[in-house]
Amino acid sequence: MRNIAETMTKECITISPMDSLADAAVLMREHDTGFLPVVEGNKLVGVVTDRDMVTRGLAKQLQGSASVKEVMSDDLTTVKPNASVDEAVSLMASRQIRRLPVVENGELKGIIALGDLAVQQVFVSEAGDALSGISEHEHRESTYH
Repeated sequence: MRNIAETMTKECITISPMDSLADAAVLMREHDTGFLPVVEGNKLVGVVTDRDMVTRGLAKQLQGSASVKEVMSDDLTTVKPNASVDEAVSLMASRQIRRLPVVENGELKGIIALGDLAVQQVFVSEAGDALSGISEHEHRESTYH
């Protein structure tokens, strides 16, 4: 059985909690992502998504100079590098998340995304089921909130 360390993306674009929302937006645009791990040194302290920036930043009328810390999520779901891919997929489905930070002793080691699993054809049906569940959840959120 494959583990996360064999499948995860190891080279992560990260940002500091004290960097600005404008800095985060530029990194997201340059790297075509809507997700950035927030680190202090190598320690993962949160994540920020494009959705966080809109729902927590723009909705509060924060400016681009506001810090990432003001909008980041710090209640994180993570997985260890030796976890199985099946464990990660199950966790992603149950928590309704598309990306899962891989952490060991508080240090960010990589990111596993549903896309990584699908591209590598690892547990494709489970990844598809998780994605379907997440998409349904997001549709309900946008419809009812």
